[in-house]
Amino acid sequence: MQKQITRFIKIPLVLSVVALISFGSGCNNTGSKKSSGKDEKTLPELQTPDFNADSAYQYVQKQVEFGPRVPNTPEHEACANWLEAKMKSMGAEVIVQEGKVTAFDNSVLNIKNIIAQFQPEKNDRILLFAHWDTRPFADYDPDPDKRNQPIDGANDGGSGVGVLMEMARHLKDNPTHTGIDIIFFDAEDYGTPQHRNLPYKEDTWCLGSQYWGKNPHKKNYYARYGILLDMVGAKEARFFQERHSLDMAPDLVDQIWNTAAKIGYGKFFIFREGGYITDDHLYVNKHTGIPTVDIIEFDPASNTSFGKYWHTHDDNMDVIDKNTLKAVGQTVMEVLYNSPF
Repeated sequence: MQKQITRFIKIPLVLSVVALISFGSGCNNTGSKKSSGKDEKTLPELQTPDFNADSAYQYVQKQVEFGPRVPNTPEHEACANWLEAKMKSMGAEVIVQEGKVTAFDNSVLNIKNIIAQFQPEKNDRILLFAHWDTRPFADYDPDPDKRNQPIDGANDGGSGVGVLMEMARHLKDNPTHTGIDIIFFDAEDYGTPQHRNLPYKEDTWCLGSQYWGKNPHKKNYYARYGILLDMVGAKEARFFQERHSLDMAPDLVDQIWNTAAKIGYGKFFIFREGGYITDDHLYVNKHTGIPTVDIIEFDPASNTSFGKYWHTHDDNMDVIDKNTLKAVGQTVMEVLYNSPF
């Protein structure tokens, strides 16, 4: 039996399967939407900008310098202000969606979803997203005394944001045929901590995307498709084809992985199925019907199915590799600029 995982929820396999079936039944498993308009077939091919891995690395490092970006903390507020200002400086129209969500322990979190719109006048859009908050607990750290301390989240949070920021840097001077929305979701990583042995509670992860999905920044928001970047910067990371993504948008998965192989990054994008991973893409699809793909590191040989640094204090700048950032960033940019979707 293929191993099935729900990201962040480490419970016995039988319960995991039940939870996955229950969750999956509530999702809108829309197939990927291909463009069929005659006019679009004649659009000229665009020159894909060169993704600068050094720049992306600096964006990751800057986030880490703020400290752990945990909701309701000064570090979280400072990073939010920086993200908003930087995206505006890149030519985006920025909406900061503020809200309150309830965490697993019934605490109220003040969240900020940061929404950067490029060519907002266009109705034909593509959605790119990552989470910018960090884990308030190092629940998988080998040192039990450090498990209640927040982590730097260089890869788990920081890398996806850094890649999207470097992509955004090009969008003003190199516009795409479609409008682009980049969303940095908050409170993705505030789910029930493993080390406290608390009872399983539904939907305690991805609180920012759940909030946005129920309250999109535009009424009847539409995008052709969405791409989530999560943990996309670690050394020797490998990206298997996440199974919910295959259910929701199989053609888009093929397009991304084939593009990676075509431009020389096939060793990063593995043509094998990964696990079923609970992440922001599920809630985006559940609430909006937008077919989405999760590009996320997957390690079938590890106990957690993710890197050894995951949810530990080793998730710092030492794990970030510019080659991985480049592989992901350049691949997604090529899809954006020259995909048939």
